[in-house]
Amino acid sequence: QVRIVESGGGLVQPGESLRLSCVATGMNFSGRTVGWYRQPPGQSRELVAVISPSGHTAYEDSVKGRFTISRDDNRDTLYLQMNALNPGDTATYYCNLHSPPTNYWGQGTQVTVSS
Repeated sequence: QVRIVESGGGLVQPGESLRLSCVATGMNFSGRTVGWYRQPPGQSRELVAVISPSGHTAYEDSVKGRFTISRDDNRDTLYLQMNALNPGDTATYYCNLHSPPTNYWGQGTQVTVSS
């Protein structure tokens, strides 16, 4: 059984940083695309960043230059370094493991940016 667990969320002030982590059990990251999504209050889930098995990355425009996605396949762990956070980044952040035809999701971790 695949299980994905996110951690690292919290309440921060504008301009501060957070590092999210995502650990998978029951399936290896190796050879699979993984990514971070977020769902702001009252809105749909949206892609934040994705990283391919070879390490190619893609980011949603509003986070480019502030967020960095990385992966450690030896630990089946995904990271999202988030710098210069602003209130618009407030959302529940979800880790996604793509193993066609299935997408696996964690339960999410809350990030709140507020002064």
